[in-house]
Amino acid sequence: MKVRVITAVVALLIFVPLLIIGKLPLLILTLIMGVIAMSEILRMKHIILVSTEALISFMGVIAITLPNSFWHDIPFIKSAHIVFYILAFLMLLNTVLARSHFNFDDAGALTLAMLYIGTGFHYFFQAASVGLPTVFFGMLIVWITDSGAYMFGRALGKHKLAPKISPNKTWEGSIGGSVVAIVIIPIIFSMFKWLPNYGLLELLVFAIILSIAGQLGDLIESGFKRHYGVKDSGNILPGHGGILDRFDSMLIVMPLMAILGMLG
Repeated sequence: MKVRVITAVVALLIFVPLLIIGKLPLLILTLIMGVIAMSEILRMKHIILVSTEALISFMGVIAITLPNSFWHDIPFIKSAHIVFYILAFLMLLNTVLARSHFNFDDAGALTLAMLYIGTGFHYFFQAASVGLPTVFFGMLIVWITDSGAYMFGRALGKHKLAPKISPNKTWEGSIGGSVVAIVIIPIIFSMFKWLPNYGLLELLVFAIILSIAGQLGDLIESGFKRHYGVKDSGNILPGHGGILDRFDSMLIVMPLMAILGMLG
């Protein structure tokens, strides 16, 4: 527990100031986190981090994470979608050139991971660029849902939510965590008018959707780990695991905030 607390404090001391500063320093941190998250997928699949497929994966995550404005002045590109298509093609081509150790299933898994991680961190940076209240709305929904689910699960949990994927999660914890987040966050944001473009009812709807989506993101990452037979996605954060372990919910919540129209 001591190691877990120390890691959390150090991480927050680095993360929060960069989140407040924003712009290039936050973008660099976001890109680093995206690359580390991709490396965790590669390690789970026992793929060497200096292999051709790994380098393509890293370039894909970086390309998708970068803000849309980055591509506007680059000739013939104009969009990350074009870069992603080129890299996906190279990933498929690699199944031919390295057939003995890299197959179509591997290419599919890495291409999907590039899209999943890159899109999540892209919209995380976009949310922060819109403003601190916006990004904190999504982050607090995730954190409070997670903390509430842990407390309600320990106190009242009896019915397993997904025993084959995450045996410690319960329906009681899941519902309790969402209720806490849905009650607290919209009321506070509405009271202090931190998101003045939205009324209390809209914030409540957003909170319901994002709280549920965050828990689904957690289950998705648990499914990855269960499939590959690992306890944590990585060990870069002692006591907490890897970047995917800490940002699994965010990678689903941030793109969903864009779909809901919260990112402009």
